[in-house]
Amino acid sequence: AGASAAQTASITARFPPERLGAATTVSFGFHIAAGDGVPIPLRGVQLSYPRNLGFATSGLGLAACSTSVLEALGPAGCPANSQMGYGSAQVEIPIGPALVRENVQLAVFAGPSPDGYLHLLVCVTGETPVIAVVVLSGVLLPGHLKIDIPPIPSLPEAPYVSVTQMQLTLGGQLTYYETVHGARVAYHPAGVGLPSRCPRGGFRFAATFAFLDHSRSSARTAVRCQRRG
Repeated sequence: AGASAAQTASITARFPPERLGAATTVSFGFHIAAGDGVPIPLRGVQLSYPRNLGFATSGLGLAACSTSVLEALGPAGCPANSQMGYGSAQVEIPIGPALVRENVQLAVFAGPSPDGYLHLLVCVTGETPVIAVVVLSGVLLPGHLKIDIPPIPSLPEAPYVSVTQMQLTLGGQLTYYETVHGARVAYHPAGVGLPSRCPRGGFRFAATFAFLDHSRSSARTAVRCQRRG
């Protein structure tokens, strides 16, 4: 099957709930659209975000999980304090003349940090038509998030899987544990802090998408601040 020469991308970003000067979650999504052909597999996403978002003080990722644990046991094998978020995605698999779509679940964990930066592991779990667990790697830098997507096999003799939609949320309803006076106590991490002032034009996000055929696409968006009163 022939691949489309044109891939277009769009992105979304939200802070639910949006309260300036308070902790929140950061939700980021994208959609890849192909022309009249087979979607080209995505091999990486680079997202730029406002540097003054409070990831460093979010209380997320206090423990680390590993790729080997996720591949062997799935998300249940990771420490509770290593989960940083969750999400979903849609992938497309060309099978003969048909294009099969599959919805997959995502879980985001903190991984080992060999360089002092916060490394992420995104566990992708698919059930039908392809039953698989795939782990994506990423790194969170000041103002920059990079996610690498390896070639993902599909059914025998079928092309690689194409990721066409993804929604990731960092923070949210996560349960962590700490030891207080010898007892294990559950709590919810604070979340990502928003600045007390809204920048002119809103909080700006931009993303660059790299595809397996070495083509690229980009998109921008901004989170407009709600008016008070």
